[in-house]
Order: sequence, then structure tokens, then C-alpha cells
Amino acid sequence: MTTSPAVTGPSPSSPRRRGAVRELWHGLSGRFAHLAGRVHRTWRRSLQVRVVTITLVVSSLLVGGFAYLIADKITSILLENAKTDVLLRLQNGREYSAKQLSFYSTPQEAQLQETIEGTVNYLAGGDPQQTNGVVVALTADRYTGIIEPRSSSDVAYRPLISKELRDAVADGNVAHQIRTGRLTDQRSKYLVYGSPVPTKFGQLELYYLVPLDRQDATAADARATVVATGVALVLLLGLLAALVTRLVVSPVRVAARTAQRLSAGLLDQRMVVNGEDDLALLAASFNQMATNLQRQILRLEEMSRLQRRFTSDVSHELRTPLTTVRMAADLIFAERDEFDPAVARSAELLQAELDRFEELLTDLLEISRFDAGFAMLDAEPTDLVPMVHRVADRLAGLAERAGVTIELDLPSTPVIAEVDPRRVDRVLRNLVGNAVEHGEGRPVLITLGIDQTTVAITVRDHGVGLKPGEEKLVFNRFWRADPSRARQTGGTGLGLSISVEDARLHGGWLEAWGAPGQGAQFRLTLPARAGDRLTTSPLRLVPADATLPFGGSRDGGGPLAIGPGPDGALAIGPAPVDRAEVSS
Repeated sequence: MTTSPAVTGPSPSSPRRRGAVRELWHGLSGRFAHLAGRVHRTWRRSLQVRVVTITLVVSSLLVGGFAYLIADKITSILLENAKTDVLLRLQNGREYSAKQLSFYSTPQEAQLQETIEGTVNYLAGGDPQQTNGVVVALTADRYTGIIEPRSSSDVAYRPLISKELRDAVADGNVAHQIRTGRLTDQRSKYLVYGSPVPTKFGQLELYYLVPLDRQDATAADARATVVATGVALVLLLGLLAALVTRLVVSPVRVAARTAQRLSAGLLDQRMVVNGEDDLALLAASFNQMATNLQRQILRLEEMSRLQRRFTSDVSHELRTPLTTVRMAADLIFAERDEFDPAVARSAELLQAELDRFEELLTDLLEISRFDAGFAMLDAEPTDLVPMVHRVADRLAGLAERAGVTIELDLPSTPVIAEVDPRRVDRVLRNLVGNAVEHGEGRPVLITLGIDQTTVAITVRDHGVGLKPGEEKLVFNRFWRADPSRARQTGGTGLGLSISVEDARLHGGWLEAWGAPGQGAQFRLTLPARAGDRLTTSPLRLVPADATLPFGGSRDGGGPLAIGPGPDGALAIGPAPVDRAEVSS
């Protein structure tokens, strides 16, 4: 005989089943997290939602507490009324039973059982609530086997009379209990009262079993009414809170939108003023503030426009007399060997100052273009390595006169970036010239670095450095660290200001670091592709050989960096954390 192989399915703990359960759990947890996130964002962003929610929660707690107290009070009143009514009937029944049984001296008399049955029937027949299931019972626990207990209905009432209640009644006390049982087809709650009935031959027990269905129904109706009223009241309070909050929040939202439009440059935006209440006063005050701001901004714009025009006009107008003076000065300078030595020296000084004056006019014209927003970027792929070499060669004579050595740390391969060569060359000349002037005869190091998206150039000097707080001023126009210090380069005081604008025009950063006695370092960071956004720099801002005060680190926790930040605005704060600084 052969047996067929048993066919078994996948066990509940099979890998496939566990994977399905895990996937289902991840899906449900993801949806719950998404829903929780949306609820959290709505709660955080909407004042109206918070006010309505808090109102609903607090009102629900208060109304729920009052509803519970009211429902409990109604139930207690109904139960007390039922107890009073049953107790009154019990007292009357006990008196009637005692009167009927007073004719018997012993429990063995022949007519006693009939009298007990007639008494029970009379008490039940005289009860107007007998149609509601009231049961009257007369028992004699002391005379079991001699006197048979009788009840008004042929039901099993004995389970509803507990032993504790029987003992209390047997001791001569009137007692009661609330019991749940089944005397009919329906399970109900009963109020059971018991009382002793004194006779000449001893004591009998009279019990009233009153159903509480009507009281329970009344209490349930009262609870339902209270709950419905409470729910309606809570919803009404929530709706009222939503309406009131909307009346307050709507003008605030309008004010926020209007403020956003004003900050975007739409200075003619105003709020609508309705009525004469506090919100109308807020709207009127807001409009007045906007009007004043618009007036001041327009006034400042007009003053700035006049200032830029004045600078541009003066710069252009000075070109003509400067050209004439330049021609005369060139003629005198060419013939200086034939003059008296004092006159010849004056001719040389005149020539030098005219060169500086011409540079100042050129810088003023450039600054006026930046201020007017007319500066344009002419970006093209450029190799920065030969550009750095050209700047170093051009300033070699100045460095030699100042006793400064220019050192280069450049990659051996080309460094190509989309930049404006004229502007980057000007920035490098300003930075290197500034480092040579303040180098105190110590070497100046120029470093070029690159990564996948960014190029950076640092210029490091070991001069007097910058005092605390001077980092905030180094890019200001015409600012000098030491006003008594003579300029060796003949600069105009606008070089670093123009360099900052050139860096910002490229979408880059120009930052500075300095410490007293440790020199300074400037870092120019530019995107390798024009239009890209900078996030990091391949070179550190704080030099590796710098000693930071107070145990500072070179990740930007010490000296400040000043220059255009990632948003294009002038950034003044701790030096940012770079990949180069973190990796080291």
C-alpha cells in the first residue's frame, strides 16, 4: 500500500509571511507618521486650529464633568424615591400582616397557612404597581417544614434574597439590597426590601421585590438628554470659538500677507479698514506705518540715487581737468632732469599723486556702477593658475621694496572656472597688495584650491593682523586699520569694498580672518560654474598655523569671517565650517 505525500502550506512563521507582515507594518507606520506630521504642522501653523482645539477639549472636560454629576444626581433621586415608596409600602404591609397573624398563638394552627396566603394576595392585590412585576413574599425561615413561604407570583424569588439580607431581617432589622436577576423572561434589576413581622408564636419575614426598570429607563433617558445637550453645547462652543478666532485671525493674516508684499517691494499695499474697533485701529496703524515706511524708503532711495548720480557726475566731470593736468604733469615730469632738484622732486610727487587720483576716479566710477546695479558679469572659462602668476609678477616690485617675499602654493594642473577675468584679477591685486602693505617684511602666501564645484584662493600675511572687532570694518569703504600708517601702495581705500562687490557678482564669498600678532588671511571662494550656489570652500579660512585664543578651534569657533554669505548678503560672524577644516 502506498501513501500520498502530505501537502503542506507555508507556516505562519515562514520568511515570506514574516516579510509580508513587516511590509504591512512599515506601511501602516509610515502612513501614521505622515498623518502625525501633517497634524503637527497644522497645529504649529494655525492659531485658529489651536484655539478651537483647546476650546473643544476644555469644554468637553467641563461639560462631561457636569453631565456626569447631573446624571448621577438624577439616578440617585430616582433611586431614593423608589426606596421611599417601597419602604412606605413595606411598613404598611408589615402592620397589616402583624394584625392578621395576631390571632394565632402557635404555627401549627390549621388556618395559619391560609391566612398567610390571603395576606400575601391582599398585599399584592392592593399594590398599584403589580403590573410592573412587583413581588410580595412572606417567609418563615425559623419554621421551615411547618410554615410554607408564600409569594404573590409563582416565580423563583429566593435567589434574589441574599443570605446577608435574610440574616439582617432575622435579627429584627429592616434592610434592603439591589440585586440583578431573572423573575420573568427578561433579566432586570430589583430593589429588595425585607422587614420582620412579629407574631405571638414568633417572627415571620416580609419581602418586597420591586423592579427598577422604569427608574433605569428614566435615568437612561436623562443621561442621553444630558449627553446630547453636552455634545450640542460643546459643538456650539467650538463653532463660537472658530467664529471669534476667525474674526481676530483674519485681520492678522491680512496684515501678514500685506507685510510680505511690503517686504517684497510692493510699497503701495495697504489693509482694508472696516469699522472702528480694535482691529480697525490695528489696520489703520498698520497702514500709517506702511505709509511712513514708504515715504522714508522713497526718500532714502531718492537720496541714494542723487548720491550715486553725484558721485558719477563728479567722477566724469573730473576726467576733463584731470586729463589736462595729466598732460601738463607728463610734460613737466619728462623734463624734470633739467630743473632744480627740489622742483624735480615736486614733479615726481605730482606724477605719483595724479596716478593715485586717477585710480580713485576709476574706483569711484566702479562703485557707482555697483550702487546703481549696472555692473555686469562677463564670465568665461579661465585658467586661474597663470592669473595668479601674473598678479604675483606684477606686484613683485612692490613686494621687493617692502622687503616681502610672495610665495605660491598652486596646483600643477590647470584650474578652470567660469569667471570674469578682469574682476578676479582686480580682486587678487587688491588682496595681494593689501597683504604686501601689511606684511611687516614677512612672506605672503597665495594658495589656490579646487574641488568638484568650487575654487578658492587664500592670501596669507604674517603682519600685525587685525584687532578684535576690526574684522567688521575691513570691507568698509575708505577704512584703514591704522590711520597713521602711510600707504606704500598708493591705494584708494576702496579696493576691498570693490572686491566684495566683485565676489558677490560672481555668487561667491570674500571672507577675512585676523588675529593680533598672527597676521591675516583673506579667502575668495567662487563657483566653478557661473550661476551655481556655494555651500562649502575647498580651503580653510583660519590658517593651520594660527593659535586661537581661549582654546578655540579652527572650525569657525574663534575669529570672525566677514564677507558675502551664501545668500549674497554681507556676512559677519564665526568662520564657517568647511570640508577642508573638518577633514583636517
